[in-house]
Amino acid sequence: MKATIWGLFLLVVSVQLSFAQSTEEQKLIQLSKDKWQWMADKNVEKLEPLFHEKSKFVHMSGTWKKQEELDIIKTGSIWYKNAKVHDTAVEIVGKTAIIWNRITLQAVVRENEVTTEFTVTEVYQKKGKDWKLLALTFSSVRDTHQIKK
Repeated sequence: MKATIWGLFLLVVSVQLSFAQSTEEQKLIQLSKDKWQWMADKNVEKLEPLFHEKSKFVHMSGTWKKQEELDIIKTGSIWYKNAKVHDTAVEIVGKTAIIWNRITLQAVVRENEVTTEFTVTEVYQKKGKDWKLLALTFSSVRDTHQIKK
């Protein structure tokens, strides 16, 4: 009898933990989608608190820190017009989350409109109740690339 009750208790706890992680994954996916929209809207007021103070951004043309990325977005030297997300995978390990998005990015770079397929890796760290973006890396891929979940 005790073993049955104990087993039932463990089952309930594991289901709750699984649901909590699933809910947290959904929150992160939405946060990532919001970030793409804020970037398209050049909304640095929303992006500034999302980006961790020590965040890094890796693009095809270089690597820069938080303030440089915000300046690039604000001035429109890179305008992330639209990121169409095809696939998303999320892994949460403790207070660290990694999101992989396979996207088609429409952007204006130095007055040239470009459309590029990327896998974007986003690394977040939980601080209190909020997730802060630590790293965002664009990797150029073929359009047949799929993210393994």
